[in-house]
Amino acid sequence: MAVQNRIRKVQKRDRSLVPFDQGRIYSAILRAARSVGGFGLDYLPGVNDHLFDAYGSDEAIAQFLSDIVVVVLNRDPRHWIANFPPTIEEIQDTVIHVLRSYGFVTVADAYECWRWGKHWVRAGAITLDQFVKNGYPTPFHEEILAWNRAHGCDTVEGLNEIVRSGKIKDLIEAATEVYERSLDEAAQKVLDRMNQGDEIRMIWISGPSSSGKTTTTVKLTQRLEREGLRFLMLNLDDYFWPLIEHPTDWINDRNFETPEALDIQLINRHLKMLLDGQEIEKPIYDFKKGEHTGTKRVKLEKDQILLLDCLHGFYPPLTEGIDRSLMFRIYIEASNMMYEGDGSTGRLVQFSDIRLLRRMLRDSMYRNHPPLQTLLHWHYVRAGELFSIIPLMGLADHQINGGMPFDLPVLKPYFVPDGIWPRPEDLAPYEAFLDARIRYQRVSKLFESVEGLTREQTQDHRLIPGDHLVREFIGGSTLQIPHNE
Repeated sequence: MAVQNRIRKVQKRDRSLVPFDQGRIYSAILRAARSVGGFGLDYLPGVNDHLFDAYGSDEAIAQFLSDIVVVVLNRDPRHWIANFPPTIEEIQDTVIHVLRSYGFVTVADAYECWRWGKHWVRAGAITLDQFVKNGYPTPFHEEILAWNRAHGCDTVEGLNEIVRSGKIKDLIEAATEVYERSLDEAAQKVLDRMNQGDEIRMIWISGPSSSGKTTTTVKLTQRLEREGLRFLMLNLDDYFWPLIEHPTDWINDRNFETPEALDIQLINRHLKMLLDGQEIEKPIYDFKKGEHTGTKRVKLEKDQILLLDCLHGFYPPLTEGIDRSLMFRIYIEASNMMYEGDGSTGRLVQFSDIRLLRRMLRDSMYRNHPPLQTLLHWHYVRAGELFSIIPLMGLADHQINGGMPFDLPVLKPYFVPDGIWPRPEDLAPYEAFLDARIRYQRVSKLFESVEGLTREQTQDHRLIPGDHLVREFIGGSTLQIPHNE
């Protein structure tokens, strides 16, 4: 359709001006859609079905969305002036806004991950070889899907049959063995590098929220301590800015998911001081008061390795000026590679939804956060992941899958029918939160299709060992989980 456009120029990153070309916006949107299998992956009755009815093809939908981007950009009259055109960053922000506003969440995620990945390439933080494009799928994901296929749990229906036939214990044991073996490999890589002469002084364990970083950190530490290594763990949560510096949105929510929520410069300075053998005054953060209540003297001994479990552990400003050879980086993601239903739709269950459920349960059990609050907050979580976590996974020395093919049947009894999953009327006052509505609708439908275990089964240590990663979220862990104390 024809839309009014008074914008004639675009400001590039070097501040030079070039002619405005809507075709570039169209192409970028279409590439993002094709990278995830097309717009159809985000088809949502009652949200964007009318667009599919009206436009049909991916090309036509991309053209419509690019028109809307132009309309939104034109609402700022400054952009009509040749010397004050929109910047490339403003255009990209608008593309993401438009995609999400029409419910194309998967496409928006792909676009955003690609965008920030290219940003980190330009900044020199990663190489083109380390650029993971939209972050999915990677050879890492394909390997997981192949394993699931070989074990009959690459579809929800296949997983259901395993539960119904009483073979879930065999699946738990097999998947757990893969996870534990990956930890063994990570530990061996650390030892190999040290045996080759590398002076590893820092180990970073990073990855998206609720991937299983804490349990993985505890288990990896146990392995390396048995080999004689000594560690100093530094809790970077103590470096959050005071609440007064975290503005709230209209539902009184704060964004703690971005790296800027931390005092990055102080962390970087303290890391350098520790590596130089100096003593630091580490801040102590009181989450109930939302402020620093003091400091603690910390020193890294010469025979110790600094251990850091951090969402944004790969964020370049954190380690700016620190020799790369001193670090070992582990990336963990909960990659539940499984097709919906019997697999005939070709749509994969979104493993970010599994992490949402894990975090909901953990927040409810250990942090006194209502499940609805976690759901409404999740858009902040995803924005942080797509900026400074997933695009940087290529920096990892080792990748671990913290997702389990049996997550869904284990999690289900804690949510439905009599668990913590919010009711439709709970979500009703927040109808404008389209992202939350979409996830709620998608996960509710997923729960209907999954054969769940009972709570009693999930708490049986003969079925799920006490030191298992999933116990970080469902409880009953025999490990000391710092964040759950």
